[in-house]
Amino acid sequence: MAVVPITDEGTDLLARLIRAEAEGEGQLGMLMVGNVGVNRVISNCLDFKGIRSIRDMVFQSPGGFEATQKGYFYQRARDIDKNLAQRVMNGQRFHPATNALWFFKPEGNCPAQWYDQWNSGRFKSHCFYAPLQSVCPAVF
Repeated sequence: MAVVPITDEGTDLLARLIRAEAEGEGQLGMLMVGNVGVNRVISNCLDFKGIRSIRDMVFQSPGGFEATQKGYFYQRARDIDKNLAQRVMNGQRFHPATNALWFFKPEGNCPAQWYDQWNSGRFKSHCFYAPLQSVCPAVF
């Protein structure tokens, strides 16, 4: 069952986002970026209050994704990207992004905290950060 509304536009936007943010991380890395995006839609907490759709999440400014902020969100969505987007929109979650609302690519090791959020793990070059369950219960 879908955890966010699945529309053609939303699928295409999320597919383009995960490709732009994590194509070099392989399919699992792209799925994890998708988890972060979906979590932002369902969270309604912290920086993501009022985000109600994939479109809202993809184009959130300020506080959105680097791909849309810095202009490398231009590639079309391929079928494989759309399939990955649909998987996370249907509720599949992948550790360490299971409950994460943020990720970034540090120069070195993952800091234990990033903007007061705890590190939930690393996958390849990206570190993932999740809020406390008491602060954002909807992502747990």
